Amino acid sequence: MPTTSTSTCDSARTLDPPVDRTPLGVEITTGEETPARLPGEASPHPAHRLLARDGGEYLFVGLRGGARPDTAAPAPAAAHEPLEALDLRLTPGDVCFYDVHRAPALDFREPFRATTFLVPADLLGLAESDVRRIARTPVARASRLGTLLSPLLSDLARATAEARPPVGEMLAWNAVNLLATLAAEQLGTAVPGTRGTPEGLGTPGAHSPVLGRVLEYVELHLTDPDLSPEVIARAHHISVRYLHKLFKDEGTTVGRWILRRRLEECRRDLMRYGRGGRTIAAVAARWGFLSATHFSRVFRSAYGMSPREWRDTAGRGARSGQR
Repeated sequence: MPTTSTSTCDSARTLDPPVDRTPLGVEITTGEETPARLPGEASPHPAHRLLARDGGEYLFVGLRGGARPDTAAPAPAAAHEPLEALDLRLTPGDVCFYDVHRAPALDFREPFRATTFLVPADLLGLAESDVRRIARTPVARASRLGTLLSPLLSDLARATAEARPPVGEMLAWNAVNLLATLAAEQLGTAVPGTRGTPEGLGTPGAHSPVLGRVLEYVELHLTDPDLSPEVIARAHHISVRYLHKLFKDEGTTVGRWILRRRLEECRRDLMRYGRGGRTIAAVAARWGFLSATHFSRVFRSAYGMSPREWRDTAGRGARSGQR
């Protein structure tokens, strides 16, 4: 299971590192007292500072290497290159993403508690440029998603620490899904084939009540290969035309949204189970793809590599993380 260490931190220590790592590469660490610094692979970057004046709990998401390459962006700067000055002000309950290669320095005047999730960036579907962008945009506790997800992430971290391995792994996986939703919201993540189109559909109920119910229905029926606009509209007693309008108002289509969600779940299953688990065709079929060939084509279009290449790359990353 993902290891969760609950530790007391003082001014001389960072958050205590977990003893080992889940095959997914997720670590969750909670601290009851003020840490001197966040987990990172170097000293805190002096140009990147987090400032806060109030006590309470703060949530941090350290993004490790392995982000998928950018397909339409210049090569990213090396981790050791200078980072322009960046001071971010936080309040209790905020969720702050950061790059573990450039962990921010902490400037907190009051004692605080920290819950830190260490997650491979590619597990959240983040490109290397996304990691740099998202480190500049904390999720405010007072925001729409922050109000919903900040306390839930905190509860999941503590529940994972107390759970037996199978349950703990499932709880950690739920946390990863929530963090992926937060990341997509902050970045305005595009669906495959429409990179740059803003979408904030990740949370049911975020927009109209009807759209919220539709999104919940889609999540519950992603594995159904017969899921279609007609089926969704009939289940909600609305016209197909009105259903398309709901999604058009959000800058996407019903079909693109279903495809995006299915691809995300397939990508995570391939990383989660690796070579020793289900076959690629079985993973595709589980999430509603009727044709393995079609699945491979849309997967490559979305992520820049074949499902096999992704599975093998993810597997190597998981094994190296356990050494």
